[in-house]
Amino acid sequence: MGTTTREGKNLGGRPALLQAGELLRLVELTRQMPQASMDELTRAFVHQTGIEVCSATIRKALKKAGIKRVRPARRAGQRAQTQGAAPQRFGYTAAHRRESGLNGMNTDLTDAEWTLVHDLFERNGGRGTPSTHQRRDIVNACMYIVRTGCAWRLLPSNFPPWRAVYSAFRGWAQAGTFELMHDRLRQQWRQRIGKAPEPTAAIIDSQSTRSTAQGGDGGFDAGKKVKGRKRHLVVDTLGLLLALTVTAASVQDRDGAAPVVAQACAKAPGLQKLYVDAAYAGQCAMALRETHGIAVEVVRHPANRVTGTFVAEQRQLWPDAIPKGFVVQAKRWVVERTHAWNERARRLIAHHDRSNWAPVAWVWLAEARILATRLAA
Repeated sequence: MGTTTREGKNLGGRPALLQAGELLRLVELTRQMPQASMDELTRAFVHQTGIEVCSATIRKALKKAGIKRVRPARRAGQRAQTQGAAPQRFGYTAAHRRESGLNGMNTDLTDAEWTLVHDLFERNGGRGTPSTHQRRDIVNACMYIVRTGCAWRLLPSNFPPWRAVYSAFRGWAQAGTFELMHDRLRQQWRQRIGKAPEPTAAIIDSQSTRSTAQGGDGGFDAGKKVKGRKRHLVVDTLGLLLALTVTAASVQDRDGAAPVVAQACAKAPGLQKLYVDAAYAGQCAMALRETHGIAVEVVRHPANRVTGTFVAEQRQLWPDAIPKGFVVQAKRWVVERTHAWNERARRLIAHHDRSNWAPVAWVWLAEARILATRLAA
């Protein structure tokens, strides 16, 4: 049956590939993915319907349905209206300060916090010379270094000698003890707030941080203008760390995604959805979807000028489809908050280690420290 006019006349030719039902599904997809590119919309339509179409067919169908793409006009940035608003207090207050611990530092683990993880660090017999220093004191020294950014040789005399602390830290880091510590606390915290121990959705992002004269693998991130290394993080919807890799800053986000996502899927086999930003769109998102069988959703800012926003000619798909100013991006803000958590630990502001394993261990330790405080509160 060929194409027909409004009067019902048959004009002949090939029948339309997309019928009324498929058009409705396509419109619903634009409602769910308003900032998607044409290729992403086409792949999603093919995945849902099984109808092999190209992007040109989708573009014609959207035009027929009255759906068009709107890109915001360029405009100068506008400052928020803050005149007359009450001043806000930011930074640390008395509520954030802890009491001093066994070693005289407020970075020491409390008795309740040490009870949660002590079995991971204590030696239960075995070969070798017994340790002359308490394991808790050594862990407290590591906590002090990651929080203050202190150099190993400048470790206060309240703690064991720095060589003994560094030797224990290296052994724990290479054995993955800090990661085990964090994973245990993460599962306990998720269960406490009523969630499953392992997540089904995650968010991926990277952060470039500068390196120091200490050396080690490094590169230049041309986008952020940072010379150093890059952390690739996968977190759950609570912002808790699932997987982590550290590469040179010159490694693109799409190239560093595969190893860290593979770690996250191995640790959480029930992972079903992954939220990414535009840096992972295209072939990277397709590869992650095909390799691990998870849905990859690209979260873009509604006012971006690259893809724009799908709107209907008669009415917008929802009010304020293209908002002005700052917009909190769904799910994406969670991983940005995790980056902010990491920057509270001064050891993570810059890379002071030549090795590749130490920067990873510091992140696991800093994140585990946050969870231990929550659980012991």
